[in-house]
Amino acid sequence: MSVAPEAAADGSTCVVLGAGSWGTALAIQLARVALPTVLWGRDPTHLAELQRDRRNARYLPAAAFPEQLRIEPDLKTALQASRDVIVAVPSHALRGMLEEIAPHLLPDARVAWATKGFEVSTGLLPHQVAREVLGESVPTAVISGPTFAKEVGAGLPTAMTIAASDPGFAAELAQRFSGQNFRAYTSTDITGVEVGGAIKNVMAIGAGISDGLGYGANTRIALIARGLVEMTRLGVALGAKKETFMGLAGLGDLVLTCTDNQSRNRRFGLALASGEKVDAAQKTIGQVVEGVLAANAVRTVAQRAGVEMPICEQVYRVVYEGVAPKDAVKELMSRALKPE
Repeated sequence: MSVAPEAAADGSTCVVLGAGSWGTALAIQLARVALPTVLWGRDPTHLAELQRDRRNARYLPAAAFPEQLRIEPDLKTALQASRDVIVAVPSHALRGMLEEIAPHLLPDARVAWATKGFEVSTGLLPHQVAREVLGESVPTAVISGPTFAKEVGAGLPTAMTIAASDPGFAAELAQRFSGQNFRAYTSTDITGVEVGGAIKNVMAIGAGISDGLGYGANTRIALIARGLVEMTRLGVALGAKKETFMGLAGLGDLVLTCTDNQSRNRRFGLALASGEKVDAAQKTIGQVVEGVLAANAVRTVAQRAGVEMPICEQVYRVVYEGVAPKDAVKELMSRALKPE
């Protein structure tokens, strides 16, 4: 179904690009609070199914679409519906998506993304990629966890973070998302929020490996606590505020992703611990495992910044060098003792 003419360029309308689990959940939440919402995806067949079923049977089968949610198969038409555009694609697809939409954005467009992870080829954070593609004049923001798409789609109580250099944009976007069971907090620390979102996926692979090997609660909490140290260390080196990592986008997202099997990254780690190979584990999960690419990118960025990140390093070695998970844990435990 195309966007109704009366909805075009309506200031109350939001456009969500990406009809996977997370993009669909965000669109549902926006529409749930009575905002006209347009959802676009790249697969016309999938979009036709969404329109027919009024739900995303592939990713969120239990979440019915609110009346205010419209499906739009044409990208240019979708972008004409609103100045506010939310991009919900994996990190490796972000630059291409931004390049594709740039010529069609409205003159007063504002762009946010729910993308987590460094760009592998450059080591750039999403807001740095957006600046290169869109320039300095387009207001931008990042939407981050701790959230699982299934629970957002179900309308369960949820809190998340929206960071923007323009506090007014962050506040307005937070207002648009917030409703009876959904609360959005704002931040101006885009770097900190994005670093947290990237590194937590790598740590979740590590937590899955640890739990899959049967190492128990003591090991898991040590990994989370020291993982937070690594996250903070790199974030501060890149210009983030230390306190950001004690909030929802840091500690909150880290704990969520490391401890619940809704996390694809955690399930991937569990699969590796059981002896599955990397490609087979990703195929079993059936969706993008962001932590795989993130492990490579985080390692590169950390080395460039001169920041020591031993847990991330061992996750990288398991994923990319074929190191046995037990040997990676042994390497971590045999490191020289030092003050915390």
